This record gives sequence, structure tokens and C-alpha cells, in this order.
Amino acid sequence: MKKSILFLFVVLASTQVNAQKTDKEQVTKACMNYLEGFYEGDTAKLKTALNSTLHKFGFWKSKKTNKYGEADYMTFEAAIKYAENVKAKKSFPPKNAPKKVEVLDIMDKIASAKVTAWWGVDYILLSKHDSGWKIEQVLWQGPLPRPSK
Repeated sequence: MKKSILFLFVVLASTQVNAQKTDKEQVTKACMNYLEGFYEGDTAKLKTALNSTLHKFGFWKSKKTNKYGEADYMTFEAAIKYAENVKAKKSFPPKNAPKKVEVLDIMDKIASAKVTAWWGVDYILLSKHDSGWKIEQVLWQGPLPRPSK
């Protein structure tokens, strides 16, 4: 009896670990689709990554004044339009542009990640739907901090 209970516990624990790994891979993929969607002007990648109720806002520092301006907002529709413009104008970032995803936390239905891109750093909140993990909210700040000397 004790062996049966131990076996059942091991099977259940390994199933939970595999589910978390799968979720981590899916959250990472959603964030990479987000990055590559903007980098490549690929609206299909963005549409798989973003929820239609996307709320993205952040702050950009002016090169002239070296001060942050008012918050800049972006909806799902604006994100798609931005990607279309990237592709149409071929305004792709350099090949060595940063493209990093760090999954911060995953729960049953929500997750968070940090994305480092050419424009700065994004903190991303995702939710799990029947269709997979979708980006709900993005809070960003640019440009990337300069390395300390």
C-alpha cells in the first residue's frame, strides 16, 4: 500500500512539473512572438501573442531634454498597425538588437515576464486562455539603461 501511494505521489508530482515547464515554454513563446512581431513587422506573431484587450503603456526619454515625457499608450489595433508600418517601411532593428525574455512567475491562470528589447524594458502580464497564454498588459520604459562604467 505504501509503495502504491508513493508511486501515485511521484506520478502526480512529475505531471505538475511537466505542466509548469510547458506553461513556461508557452509564456516564453508568447513573449518571443511579441518581440519578433514588432522586430519583424509580423502581425501574425503579434496576433498569437496579444489579447485583443491589450493595454500597453510606457515612458520614453527625450534625447533632446533627457527627460521622460507623458505616458505613451498602445492598444491591440495600434500594435498591429505599428508592426504593419515596420514591415512596409522595412524599419527593422539591427541584427544584434537585444531580444531577451525572463519568465518571472507562473500561476494557474496568470503569469509575468520581463522582456528586454531595442526600445527598452517591458514588464508583461499574461493570462491563460483555451487558446494559450496571451499578453494582457505591458508596462515599459525606454531607452535601455546605459551600462555602468
